[in-house]
Amino acid sequence: MTQRFRVGHAHLILSRGDITLEEIEAIANAANSGLLGGGGVDGAIHDAAGPELLDACRQVKLTLPGGRLPVGRAVITPGFDLKAQHVLHCVGPRYAEARSEAPRLLASCYSDALRLCREHGIRAVAFPSISTGIFGYPVSEAAPVALEAVCAALEAHELPKLVKFVLFDDVTFRAYAEAAVQLFGPPSAST
Repeated sequence: MTQRFRVGHAHLILSRGDITLEEIEAIANAANSGLLGGGGVDGAIHDAAGPELLDACRQVKLTLPGGRLPVGRAVITPGFDLKAQHVLHCVGPRYAEARSEAPRLLASCYSDALRLCREHGIRAVAFPSISTGIFGYPVSEAAPVALEAVCAALEAHELPKLVKFVLFDDVTFRAYAEAAVQLFGPPSAST
């Protein structure tokens, strides 16, 4: 399943799949503030990238106040054994804790990751659905927030040229597809 939308000068693609297999310049990781791996997407990315990713995250932690990445922020590391050259580690909100701040914090982690893309000249990036797993953000609420944040960045900046959402299951794909049609109209291509 794939849907493609035109957003400003860029393309936005929704697909169903495994983000660790993406052949793209950068993938985003739904990380936690400690940056030392975890379950879900985070664990899968660490497993696929190999132990060097954990070592790189430990080095990044040394540069952060208190050794923790704040919610709503992102950092970049190499991709190591992944097909992607870079990993953007994004810390989304825990829905129950963030409450009314959840949309702002979720949008911020996407915006910050896209800022890193611009700073590093990354033309193509893939995102999972951040915070909708163990962090408990309902996907029907997270999808429009994520897509609006990405849309705002794509309309305001030249890079990246391609943003892909690689969604792990049918329920998540459908939620993003419905939100995308509401925001952008019908897809330009669908398979």
